[in-house]
Amino acid sequence: MKILKIQTLRGPNYWSIRRQKLVVMRLDLEDLRDKTSKQIPGFYEGLLKTLPTLEEHFCSPGVRGGFLSRVAEGTMMGHIIEHVALELQELVGMRVGFGRTRETRTDGIYQVVIEYQDEQAGRYAARAAVRLCRSIVDTGSYPEKELAQDLADLREIARDAALGPSTETIVEEAEKRGIPWMQLSARAMIQLGYGAYQKRVQATLSDYSGILAVELACDKEGTKQILKEAGVPVPRGAVIQYLEDLQPAINDVGGYPIVIKPLDGNHGRGITIDINSYAEAEIAYDLARNVSKSVIVERFYQGRDHRVLVINGKFVAVAERIPARVIGNGRLTVAELVEETNQDPNRGEGHDNVLTKITIDRGSITLLEKQGYGLDTVLPLGEVAYLRATANLSTGGIAVDRSEDIHPENIWLAQRVSKIIGLDIMGIDIVTPDITKPLREVDGVVVEVNAAPGFRMHTAPSEGKPCNVAAPLLDMLFPPGTPCKIPIIAITGTNGKTPPLASLPTSHRQTNLVTGYTTTDGIY
Repeated sequence: MKILKIQTLRGPNYWSIRRQKLVVMRLDLEDLRDKTSKQIPGFYEGLLKTLPTLEEHFCSPGVRGGFLSRVAEGTMMGHIIEHVALELQELVGMRVGFGRTRETRTDGIYQVVIEYQDEQAGRYAARAAVRLCRSIVDTGSYPEKELAQDLADLREIARDAALGPSTETIVEEAEKRGIPWMQLSARAMIQLGYGAYQKRVQATLSDYSGILAVELACDKEGTKQILKEAGVPVPRGAVIQYLEDLQPAINDVGGYPIVIKPLDGNHGRGITIDINSYAEAEIAYDLARNVSKSVIVERFYQGRDHRVLVINGKFVAVAERIPARVIGNGRLTVAELVEETNQDPNRGEGHDNVLTKITIDRGSITLLEKQGYGLDTVLPLGEVAYLRATANLSTGGIAVDRSEDIHPENIWLAQRVSKIIGLDIMGIDIVTPDITKPLREVDGVVVEVNAAPGFRMHTAPSEGKPCNVAAPLLDMLFPPGTPCKIPIIAITGTNGKTPPLASLPTSHRQTNLVTGYTTTDGIY
C-alpha cells in the first residue's frame, strides 16, 4: 500500500457540511486492490488482537461489533484503514466518529476520509493506520511496542494541541452560534469567523484588548495608584527591591498584618498573606523575589477573596475563591486527606480538568505550621486545614458562584474599574467580609485587576450555578446581525466552468460586495 496524497479540510466540503475537520488520504492499495480482508489469512484475528476496542464500531450494520463483522465477511483495506485511524484517535481521548471510503475511477485507488480534532493528530493517525494494517497483512500482527509508541505520540500531540479551559468555553459557544473557528499556529490563538469578518482570541485576550490596558493590568502597583487617584478603595502599599527597605515599608503601610507579593507575578506564585512578624516577612520577601525583582508590601485586609468578571464594561459574574484545603474526618492525616482529595475525578494536573490537584511544597508546610498542624496531624472531624494562602484555582482552590449575591454598588464599582483601566475583558479581585454589602461599609478593597482572566471558576464552580461567561464575550465580538462567514460559490464540471464563474463577480459588485475568484487561468 502507498499513500499518494494527504489533504486537510477545515470547513464545509464535498464529504460533509457538518463534519468540517477532515483528513482526506488518497491511497493506492497496490497488491491488495483485488483482495478483501477475508482473503488475507489471519488478518481478522491479528486486527482483533491488536485493537480489540474496534468491537465498539457499529459501521453499516448499525450494531456493536458491526464493523468487525464486515471484516470477517470481507471488506476492502481502505475501509479498514478508515476505522483504524479513527480508533487510534479515540484511544487517546479524541472524540471522532465520521469516516468515508470511496473508490476512485482509477482501479485500486481509494479516497479514505477520517475526522480529526487536531490536524496533526489526524494526519499521524492516517499514516499509522496504514502501517498497522500493512504489518498485519504481512506478519499477522502489529508489534505492541510500535502500537504503544503510536499512542504515546498521539497523546503528546493531543496534549500540546488541547485548548485551555477558557478557550474551550469560547469555542463551544461559537459552535452553538454557528461561528466557524480554527486554531492558528501563532501563540495558541483562535480565529473566529472568516476573512474580513474574523476576530481572534488568545485565552481571554481579544482583538479589542488594548496593549496599554494589558500592560497596565500587569503593573500591579501602577494600577493601584491609578485606581486610588480615581477614588477606588485599594490596599495601602509600597514597592521595594532590597531587603533593607522591608521594615520601612512595613511601617509605611501601618504595620502588621501585611501581604508580600511579587510586582509582576500571576497564578498566586510568590504571594504570602497574613504576615505578623518580621521573621515571616523576610521569608515571604525571599519567595516573592524568586518571581520578581520588585516586591510589593501591602496592608492585609481580612475578608473573603472574590473574582469579579467584567466584559465590555458590563458585569458578568462573580465567584468566591477558597484556597486549597482539607476537612478533617477524625481518621486521616493531613497528607492522607490531600491524597484522598486528589482522587476526585474533577481534579487534574494544571488546567486539564475542572479543578487542579493540590500539591504540597515548602509554602504549604509553613502555612500548616502557622495553623498548628503538620502533614502527619490527624484532623478532628470538621476541622479545616489550609494548604495555600492564596485562593487560585490553579493551586487547588475551589470556587463558589456569588453572582446573585453581589451588592449593586459593588457591580457599579467593578464596571467603573474596568473603564478606568480600559480592558475589554477583566478579572477584578476584591477582598471583602461580605459581598452582599458595599465595600465602603465593610472595609473591603480592590486588591488587583487581571488581564486574560480565567473562566473556569465561573463555568464550573464547585458550588452554585454555572455561568455562561463566553456568551457576552461573543456578543461583544459578534453583535447580533454581524456576519462571520464569507460565502463561497464553487462551479464544477469538465468544460465551460470559467465563463459563468467570471460573470458572477461582476453581478455581485453591482450590490457593493467585494468579490474575488480563481480559475485555472489565475486569481482575480
